Order: sequence, then structure tokens, then C-alpha cells
Amino acid sequence: MRLIVGSMNPVKVEAVQETVRDYVLFRNAIIISRDVLSEVSAQPRSLEETIRGARNRATNAFDDCDYSFGLESGLIAVPYTKSGFMDLCACVVYDGNVYNLGLSSAFECPESITLLMTEQGMDMNRAFYHAGLSTDPKLGSSEGAVGLLTNGRVTRKDYTKQAIVMALIHVERKQC
Repeated sequence: MRLIVGSMNPVKVEAVQETVRDYVLFRNAIIISRDVLSEVSAQPRSLEETIRGARNRATNAFDDCDYSFGLESGLIAVPYTKSGFMDLCACVVYDGNVYNLGLSSAFECPESITLLMTEQGMDMNRAFYHAGLSTDPKLGSSEGAVGLLTNGRVTRKDYTKQAIVMALIHVERKQC
């Protein structure tokens, strides 16, 4: 079985590798990563755009494989939050015919970071770096903002794996 991850981000690729190990269906899977376009903004700013980015990644990665995985993180409007937004990860698993969607838990960035993203158009990596909250300009390829904000209690890989598990519900249980 061949699986393709529509990203070269090591966190996303490792999240797929680690997650699928727990599934009998994927026991002998070969996992390949491919650099594909999400066809959305660098920092998606809605649930629809985030899911569309994951779906586009899965579609664009699908080639001579059994399943492709598209992963995209983005901001979604959430009432009663300090900033008005939270970040989550969307995963789409595609078999060439059917798209299966899963979402992670969500977290809220500091208001100053959210303003940099929503008003100045920065992606989350640049916003954290610009604000001096991170010295890593590629924060999203390591612990992620969620890892920084939770002092490592939940990392980007953790919340990415949540989205993958949720997307695999309908792959594993086709009768659902």
C-alpha cells in the first residue's frame, strides 16, 4: 500500500507516519511525501479555506497511491474568544473517489499575534518570530505555536495526529 502526504513539512509527515502505525489497514504502507500546492493563502483565515487547503493538498498529492493525506492549519472565527479566532488543523484523506475529513482541537493565539495574521497578512511562523515570541522562523516545522504556548504539553505533531485520526474514522469503518 502506498500513501502520499501532500507536504514536505517534517511535522506533518511524521504525524502521518506515527498515526498510521496504529492501523491494521496500513501495517505495511510505504509513505511518501510530496511538495504540493494548497492553493489557499499561506495563513488560511476561515474554516472553509483551511479545509479547502487540506482537500487541495490531498487531491494534488494523489498519484499512483492508495490514499493521499492533505493537512492544513488555519484560523477560524470563534465567538467569545479574546481575539475572535482560534487555530486548528484539518486533515483530508483521499482515495481517488472519496474525501474523508478530520479536525483537531483548536487553540487561541495571543491577540497581538492574531492581529499580525489578520491585519498584516503574516503567517503564524512570521507573526511569532516578528513579535519576538519565537527565535525559530520555521516554528511550524518543529513544536509549532501550540507547542510554544503550552510549554510542550501539546505540540503541532500532537494536534496534527488528532486531525488524522478523525479523518481515518470513515476509512477504517467504511460502513459509517
